Amino acid sequence: MPLQSPLRLAPDLAMNNPNKVALFWLTTACGAVLFVTFQLFFYVNDFARAPGARPAITFEPDILWMFSAFYGCWIITVLVALIGTRKAQWFALVFGSLLVVLNTLGGIADGLRDGWHIAFSAAFFITLPGVFAIATTWRHIKRKGNSHADE
Repeated sequence: MPLQSPLRLAPDLAMNNPNKVALFWLTTACGAVLFVTFQLFFYVNDFARAPGARPAITFEPDILWMFSAFYGCWIITVLVALIGTRKAQWFALVFGSLLVVLNTLGGIADGLRDGWHIAFSAAFFITLPGVFAIATTWRHIKRKGNSHADE
């Protein structure tokens, strides 16, 4: 007869699951996409309300590639977090934290220019889930156990 009930093992398995960390980073990445989407909708809405008040957004092809690459970097954090090794978790923590800080600062700078609702959107959609993702990754790294024996 086992000494520990199977119901007690379920929370331990959930805490040792590296997919939990990746899910937090995926939520932050989705928040970054929502922020950019809302920011563009706010810009187009303001432009339509007062035609000619703001210059039209014109992007050169090089800028469009950089814009796509910058927001596409979020998937790297998610994929690396899925690996689950200690080194991969450290990379996800550093790279993801850098993305959270850069996206938040960019959102606040855009909010200073375009209105408080842009800055609030950056804080709500990027910073809030980013803080939880950073904390979860840090907790996962600091946890000691057999899950890091494969390194």
